[in-house]
Amino acid sequence: MNSGRVTNPKVFRARLLVGMTLLVVTISLLGLSVIQGKVADETEHDLQRDFEMALASLHNLQQVRRVALAERCRALVRRPRIHAALEDNALDLLYPSARDELRDLMDGEVDGDPQGHVLRARFYRFLDRTGAVIPPPVPEEVGALTVAEESQLTLPALPQRQQLGYLSHPESGDVDEVIAMPIFSSETGELIAAIVVGFKPAALSDARGTMRAGLWLDRRLHLPSIPDAERADVAGEVSRRLDGSTPLKSAQVDVAGVRHLLLLQRLNEDSLFPPAYEVCLYPLDGLLQRQQNLRWQAAAMCAALLLGGVVASHFLAVRFTVPVERLAVDSAVNRAQRQRAEEALEITSEELQRSARFSADTSHQLKTPVTVLRAGLEELLAAEDLPDDMRDDLSSLVHQTFRLTGIIEDLLLLSRMDAGRLEIAFAPVNLNRLIEAWLDDLSAIPEGYDVEVELDLPEAFEIAGEKRFTTLIVENLLVNARKYNRPGGQIKIRGDEDGEWAVLRIANTGARIPPEAQESIFERFHRGAMGENIPGHGLGLNLARELARLHHGELRLVRSEGGWTEFEVRFRIARYVAKAALQVA
Repeated sequence: MNSGRVTNPKVFRARLLVGMTLLVVTISLLGLSVIQGKVADETEHDLQRDFEMALASLHNLQQVRRVALAERCRALVRRPRIHAALEDNALDLLYPSARDELRDLMDGEVDGDPQGHVLRARFYRFLDRTGAVIPPPVPEEVGALTVAEESQLTLPALPQRQQLGYLSHPESGDVDEVIAMPIFSSETGELIAAIVVGFKPAALSDARGTMRAGLWLDRRLHLPSIPDAERADVAGEVSRRLDGSTPLKSAQVDVAGVRHLLLLQRLNEDSLFPPAYEVCLYPLDGLLQRQQNLRWQAAAMCAALLLGGVVASHFLAVRFTVPVERLAVDSAVNRAQRQRAEEALEITSEELQRSARFSADTSHQLKTPVTVLRAGLEELLAAEDLPDDMRDDLSSLVHQTFRLTGIIEDLLLLSRMDAGRLEIAFAPVNLNRLIEAWLDDLSAIPEGYDVEVELDLPEAFEIAGEKRFTTLIVENLLVNARKYNRPGGQIKIRGDEDGEWAVLRIANTGARIPPEAQESIFERFHRGAMGENIPGHGLGLNLARELARLHHGELRLVRSEGGWTEFEVRFRIARYVAKAALQVA
């Protein structure tokens, strides 16, 4: 090997810096991708929740009003004078009799309706046995309608049950809500007529005013709350979707330059009246702006982390090349050893460069360069004449490679779970053996807190799960219980059965988790103030909870107060799962 190339610390430093920088960039981009996906999911969830709340508010108001209107109509069809005129076929007396019976419906106020107009009828008509309108002698007394408007009330047959419809007034552009109620003979129970009552529609907006709603009737959009030009665009979109062979019931449209969510819903299913659709517009500008802000914040955070990683890479590269500079001035007796060390470092640098070129969608290949880096560092550590300060630096770097491997493995596992590609091969898993094995490992650790472990598990504590992932869940909880404990503290491990569930509770002494941070401890990359000086990367609890849910269980924080922090994880008991499988078979 060329001696000048080996002993040139500047070239080696540049190569090492480039390799470590590219590795940091790759990991940062992967983290940004995960954060962006989380932001998109949370924004979509917020949109769905807000939209459902606004729609529920609107529908609740309409439902209460319709129930009240229906009850009024049921009371009307039981009026004796109306029944007498219909059953005696005295149609000339029908409307005069109904005028007195329905006077409170047309003119009076209604209990529970302080405005006096919400439940007041605007018109009413009777239908004969064929479903045709029985003309009133004095239309003004029962609500004046034009001939065209009155023809909209005609039905192909008398309805057997209550019908909901809508009547449009072409001249004014208004719409009335119509309820048709069948009238049965009090003597024979035969269907003899029907009464059709028109009311002013309820206000078509939710209580908070964020959603605007209207009606689509007779291929016309009744939505006076938006300008004519925007109303025409919305009407065109509604028409296209209702005329399609497989119409979509929701879409996004621009109204006055603002993005809205459009929802179509049939109001009178199975009605004899012409179909009417509710058209709802929900503004998306606030949610889209919030999503954009969250994305910028995530990008800024990743940029800051990337800059910090580059600075740290430069610092480590400078520190790492100091021993090389010292080896360059060593005596000829140590030159052979120095050349082998520099050759190993050069190979490590080349492996770092190759690993940094891997794309983000093949992130699982990051394990290979990290492993090679660790092997090179361990080879350097094996040198007998290595200075103490260099040995400390190399040991620190080896430790960081283990942490990096853990981060990559956790991220890969989380990525598989997010993509839905992780499947659980359920089999009986003995929790007693898992926990006892961990306690044996704990007793073999030379450093760390001297904690007292209290164990209380049932004799046969078998759950349905996959051993590798179940072990990862339990180890994450037990390692946290030890890592966040205090000197001379305690760890309590309790197991119990709750019906078909195996409940495992792990509690430890130590500093409490602040209430304001308890809701965030299961988030990815979250590390509270109590964990600033404790090794970790903020993925353990999130990974454990996601794996628990894949096992059809749950992981939660039970309490963190009084010097104790307790977590609970639930699994299905193996024998119940096996019994259910046999019953299905």
